[in-house]
Amino acid sequence: MFKYQSITRHIAVTVRPEYLADKSSPSDGRYVWAYHVRIENHGDSTVQLRSRYWRIIDAKGHTREVRGPGVIDQQPVLAPGQHFEYASGTPLHTPSGIMVGTYQMESATGETFDVEIPAFSLDSPHQSKLLH
Repeated sequence: MFKYQSITRHIAVTVRPEYLADKSSPSDGRYVWAYHVRIENHGDSTVQLRSRYWRIIDAKGHTREVRGPGVIDQQPVLAPGQHFEYASGTPLHTPSGIMVGTYQMESATGETFDVEIPAFSLDSPHQSKLLH
């Protein structure tokens, strides 16, 4: 299983997507993925995750944007050296796609800044392979 990682201002975000065959129905045009996220504070200041922004793009180029407070109804506080993990999911109408986004973090001094969520591929076994 692939892992994708980005680091912004000493905050590492690692994502591991997983195709969920048991939740998908290719004959109905429904493909479902889980994604597991680990956020690690490698800095020397405490931060809090305030909000999320996702851009989800299917194989036909259709884009859906998701914004909201925190993740899974939480706004975790990460002291230096701490991490937070969660899992979520997304459906698509195509057998592949891409997700990318940002988390808005707030420092102990009240400064807000965006942390990149790495772009990651959503690939199902139903996606035809293209050679370039």
